[in-house]
Amino acid sequence: MIPNNHITQRTNLVNVLWDIQKKRRFINKDDIAKIANEFDISKTELEGIISFYHFFHFKDAGKYTIYLNCSTISKLHNYHEVKKAFEDELGIKMGNTTKDKMFGLFKTSCIGLSDQETAALINYYPFTNLTAEKARTVVSKIREGQSLQSICDFPKDNIQYKPKDEKKTIFFKPFKMGEGLEQLKDLSPEDVIKMVEDSKLSGRGGAFFPTGVKWKFCRNNASDQKYIICNADEGEPGTFKDRVLLNTYPELLIEGMAIAGYAVGATEGYIYLRAEYKYLKDRIDNAIEKFKNAKLLGKEILGIENFNFNVKVFMGAGAYVCGEETALIASMEGKRGEPTTKEYFPVEKGYLGKPTVVNNVETLCAVPRILEIGLKNYLSIGTESTPGTKLLSVSGDCTKPGVYEIEWGMKLRDFLSLIGAKDPHMILFNGFAGECLSMVDFDREISGENLLSEQIQFQFKDPIEYAYKMSGVGLRSGGSFMVFNKSRSIISILKNVTDFFVAESCGICVPCRTGNFLLSRKIDKIKLGHGNKADMEEIQEWSHIIKQSSRCGLGKTSTNCLLTAMLKFPEEFEKLTQNESNFNGSFNINKATHNYDTIIQEIESTYD
Repeated sequence: MIPNNHITQRTNLVNVLWDIQKKRRFINKDDIAKIANEFDISKTELEGIISFYHFFHFKDAGKYTIYLNCSTISKLHNYHEVKKAFEDELGIKMGNTTKDKMFGLFKTSCIGLSDQETAALINYYPFTNLTAEKARTVVSKIREGQSLQSICDFPKDNIQYKPKDEKKTIFFKPFKMGEGLEQLKDLSPEDVIKMVEDSKLSGRGGAFFPTGVKWKFCRNNASDQKYIICNADEGEPGTFKDRVLLNTYPELLIEGMAIAGYAVGATEGYIYLRAEYKYLKDRIDNAIEKFKNAKLLGKEILGIENFNFNVKVFMGAGAYVCGEETALIASMEGKRGEPTTKEYFPVEKGYLGKPTVVNNVETLCAVPRILEIGLKNYLSIGTESTPGTKLLSVSGDCTKPGVYEIEWGMKLRDFLSLIGAKDPHMILFNGFAGECLSMVDFDREISGENLLSEQIQFQFKDPIEYAYKMSGVGLRSGGSFMVFNKSRSIISILKNVTDFFVAESCGICVPCRTGNFLLSRKIDKIKLGHGNKADMEEIQEWSHIIKQSSRCGLGKTSTNCLLTAMLKFPEEFEKLTQNESNFNGSFNINKATHNYDTIIQEIESTYD
């Protein structure tokens, strides 16, 4: 018989798995049997949950578990040399553990350190700007017994730019804790929601859904319990702005969550923190304690009747798809982080079946500032449709990688100059689920009004035209900005992108799970010189199917980068798909005979 508090117990499942993973370095069969019994779920279901998350292991991952970032920006730096140095120093290949179980070496997707590559996590302590020599030194110091805390590199914030006029700066300026909350004494929940609506603040995690509208929906759904969840699962490759906000102004985030709680009538808030940012947890926990000590969290905050609100941190365990709000909620409920069908939206039935608001870090941090500077002043910044400022995470071929706070409406060409872009050829905007920009886009502005599907001056042919317009991405969401010069292989970058979506698909729907795998194989074929026009046509058709049929927004946007690259850089594909013969363009006689020649040389040397 399932106990009455079964659902509440289930919400602690991921925490229990983390405790065992940290203590034992893996979760064995005995652990699985005990946990399954405790939570009243089958062992098969539990194994499915464990296998879903990247940072849970069934085999010993080593006392010191190294996760090396393998995303495309890392590979522009020292990834291959660092990988080889780790492998040589440890005597193992990637994906294995040393015989003494001292070290485990694994690759992982973007860890939010694209401005400081090549980077790795060792037991979740960050190591940045790695070289082969530095990798060997790190291993040596660990073997000598030095603590990870003493030798790791706490990431720099790299705030490269903010508006010179502080009146036009929203995020990166001095913050006085409680200033926004104080204003709630004179505002009703409806007043706050109206202000956020009028500010035109929209989701900064990528979806760009109007924040005030979301809060109003939640407010209007009567319930005995409501929740505010901050989505700090910043997993889009190339994005790290939320990391900087969490480190510099965690208090700003907490205040924004409390204001949201007041507005919708929620009493509990959770920060869903990605495992890759575990080193920030103490900083956030300390900020929460500061609010509690100042009586800005808890019961009857500031003496306002029925204003009760608290915040806790929930640790994710490594799953890109948990950036999707329903997948994030499923993860918090102790399930596989799979997106659900939208029979009900989270504001209707979200966490534990209760009305729930899920907002991004940057979105929630903007709210106290709007109250602080006033609606009129906020609306005077930026453009008419997208007031305020935008945080952009910049990396790649530029002299000043880091975080930029720009006023909406800046020309793309001016921004490229600001970051010191080196001979920019292709820009990957909004991460791997974003779009590719080329020189034809450089005179566009970075704003919500400038949608690529409305502005682009190309003639499209089905199905790519329809699929591309369906994406509706534009220059207004996410915040990742990766620059690549003419020396970079666009096909290799696309291969990294498609491999990412193969690895990160939750697997629940066929179009995303199978379609991205097939696209990855097509890119392999083209990259090796085997492709032809039929392959290009099939890529377009399959991308269309994935966009139309995937269950969640992440699946639907997984082919954006590939489709826009084909649109903007057709010559890159044409030169690799002109082979209509059976000639294998990738065949290399020297590589093919290398092992044979080596063996013959070794045999001959024994007779010398």
